[in-house]
Amino acid sequence: MLLAFSVAPSGQPAAAGQDHAAPQGSHSADASVHDAVAAAVKIVRESGLPNHTDSMFTTIEGEWDEVFAVVKEATEAVGRFGSRVSLVIKADIRPGYSGELTGKVERLENAIADAG
Repeated sequence: MLLAFSVAPSGQPAAAGQDHAAPQGSHSADASVHDAVAAAVKIVRESGLPNHTDSMFTTIEGEWDEVFAVVKEATEAVGRFGSRVSLVIKADIRPGYSGELTGKVERLENAIADAG
């Protein structure tokens, strides 16, 4: 399975001393969520699953349970940065296939080259 997801906090972090206190430096004058996203992407990278991050989504490849476990952990990490979390998921579920994180892109590039 390939699973692309985007996760971001919103709302105010909980007050210091509560269970969901925001990490140091989590407030930004430009409303950027890069610290929260960095926490999520770090979890993805440490999972050992094949992954790719671009400006909008992080895509992970693996089996259903392992991919969703990573997404859950990443979402929980982002939750420390706000009182709410927005999570967007898109999945390509194709049993019996692996290496599709790069394979799909390679096939696309070959098709473009062949068309030109």
